[in-house]
Amino acid sequence: MAKNHDKLELHGVEKIPDGGILVIANRLSFEDLLHLEKQLSGRRLVYLIERGLDYDPLLQAHLDKDDVEALEFSSEEASRDVFKKELHQCLSEGSVVIFIPGVTHVRAAQGVVVPSSILQFLTSANAPILPLYVDHPEETALGVENRHDVERIVLSFGDPLQREAANLANFTENLLIASEKAYNARPILNGNLAYEILRGLKRNGTSAQFTDGIDGSDLRFDKMLAASIALSKLLKKETSKKRVGIILPPGKGGIVANVAVLLAGKVPVNLNFTAGDKAVESCIRQADMDKFITADKFIRKMSSFSWPPTRDLILLDRVLPTLKSKIILWLGISKICSTGMLASLLGISKKGGHEEAVLLFTSGSSGDPKGVVLSHRNLLANVNQFGSRIDLKSTDKVLGCLPLFHSLGCTVTMWYPLIEGISVVTYPSPLEVPKLAELIEKYSISLLLATPTFLRGYLRRAKKEQLQSLKMVVTGAEKLPKKVAESFEERFGHPVLEGYGLTETSPVTNFNVPDPEAGDEKHPSLPNRRFGSVGLFIPGMAVRITDPDTQEPLPIHSSGMIWLRGANIFEGYLNQPEKTAEVMQNGWFMTGDIGRVDEDGFLYIEGRLSRFSKIGGEMVPHETVEDHINKALGLGDDERKIAIVGVPDEAKGEALILLSSDPDVDMHELRVKLTGEGVPALWIPKKLVDVDEIPILASGKLDIKGCEQLATT
Repeated sequence: MAKNHDKLELHGVEKIPDGGILVIANRLSFEDLLHLEKQLSGRRLVYLIERGLDYDPLLQAHLDKDDVEALEFSSEEASRDVFKKELHQCLSEGSVVIFIPGVTHVRAAQGVVVPSSILQFLTSANAPILPLYVDHPEETALGVENRHDVERIVLSFGDPLQREAANLANFTENLLIASEKAYNARPILNGNLAYEILRGLKRNGTSAQFTDGIDGSDLRFDKMLAASIALSKLLKKETSKKRVGIILPPGKGGIVANVAVLLAGKVPVNLNFTAGDKAVESCIRQADMDKFITADKFIRKMSSFSWPPTRDLILLDRVLPTLKSKIILWLGISKICSTGMLASLLGISKKGGHEEAVLLFTSGSSGDPKGVVLSHRNLLANVNQFGSRIDLKSTDKVLGCLPLFHSLGCTVTMWYPLIEGISVVTYPSPLEVPKLAELIEKYSISLLLATPTFLRGYLRRAKKEQLQSLKMVVTGAEKLPKKVAESFEERFGHPVLEGYGLTETSPVTNFNVPDPEAGDEKHPSLPNRRFGSVGLFIPGMAVRITDPDTQEPLPIHSSGMIWLRGANIFEGYLNQPEKTAEVMQNGWFMTGDIGRVDEDGFLYIEGRLSRFSKIGGEMVPHETVEDHINKALGLGDDERKIAIVGVPDEAKGEALILLSSDPDVDMHELRVKLTGEGVPALWIPKKLVDVDEIPILASGKLDIKGCEQLATT
């Protein structure tokens, strides 16, 4: 397909220095190079080419011209000194030396297409470096985006690195910052979530559907749109409040409710019906809501839940049948009208940007729930960022069983399929593994999202043939134990791909994906998954690492506090500016997690700050201690039986308490085993507390607050 790349978008051109500089880009096609040359008009250009690699034919023909100066290099040890001498000579003469990457095998939406070994070699040449991020937005665009908005070449220049600062860690950090600036300029980010969902539902009206995993009934996108419009009209009459509560599990009803709230120009708030009464009451009070969408059947099932007054409930199973004639009418209207006309009829703006679109609440695993304000910009960005990396086709299907109050269940199994036209098979609980395995087999599911806790259920209760259709198994929310990952891949033949994200990041920031096809010496392939990591960064994410105590910057290859910046970072905590200020600085979000980035760009999470204890001046990671204890006790990964909690201690600041649901644990014997394994004395728990079970949240995460309460009672 021919591409129109006459449109050029520039960021940071003023950063190009006057003197000699080595330009290293994440990618550089023939068209990219022509645009770069125009920006460097009048300067002496020297092209840096790696010996023995293949290049794009058009690019190769350009480099073969008589008037083109080229410098060949090899990263072999024997030729390094000669290369550095030639490079420094060119730079001393004021030349702009442009590195030309070779052809590599990469996955969709992979930002950097240059092997890290080459980047390491170039950034260690003791030369001033100008990072350049080149982007082709049409390669990562949503299906609903207009072509004229995405057909362009973007050149985003990072901060120049002087010789003493020129290393791979600084280069990668500055390149990602340049990528974030480029991504933030995308027109879709100014859009409205409701408008883009409207486009997605119309565009894929008869080709995609939500299937109820309980009764097997389908709801096509066009019929879902009609039902949602009819319900949205009712909602406008029922409440004048800005936000509407939704108390429903994953399913057709929950999806219709969420879409209807958006089409009514209001903000959906999916409430965690597994949380305690006080937490739910706090969420309702903070969100200032007076109407809640649910269903009779669900009320009967959740009889122990502290339901709002009956007058405040909108029961779908009662309301939708009364709207049948209106649903039929809107089905006809939505078929006739264009998206623009329909949006105009419904009063939906094309613009949303930084305005609140969705309100989610944190799990409260380490404190009271906080309202996380997610804007239209945040959610449209993350749908694009996640979707471009996972690269599902219209024939693929997703299993939607994660709670809608969970950010992953909200963005990835609701907003993403609605906009991109991916069919979803829903089920109200992620815990009923035998039924979920049946659904995966029956409907040939392609994508399974699960926590490690839920994956243990598949190992115990699913058959190998039931999961054959899966293309990707993505996990997050808690650390992926190596034994779980190895056992799952050995049994089902699918690698478990760990990811990372937070409610405040909409939620996805990183995840592993399958590697591309194998390469060769002339066309190397770049890794896309690495066990122990949470994967590469999604498009448009920047990262920095700081000292957890002083917040002084550290190289991103060092271990420290992780800060992130991108269009998917939330707008702030609802009505809590002080708490927002604690985690936001100049657009950077402090995740509260400790980690590092390796040479290939993979992020490693080493623990949550709340899951570290400072004992005698040393940071002790709870998860690592738990790993040592599990090994010493010979505990399997089929269920969580122990947890480490830090409590105040007058002598050493904090002390470790071991919670155990295993009645056979002997603390004296455990201390002996841990000491024998070389575990530091500071890491050995001071006390054992027997519990009936380890508190776990509905998302599969460890309930830190619940554990702390058990440890201190």
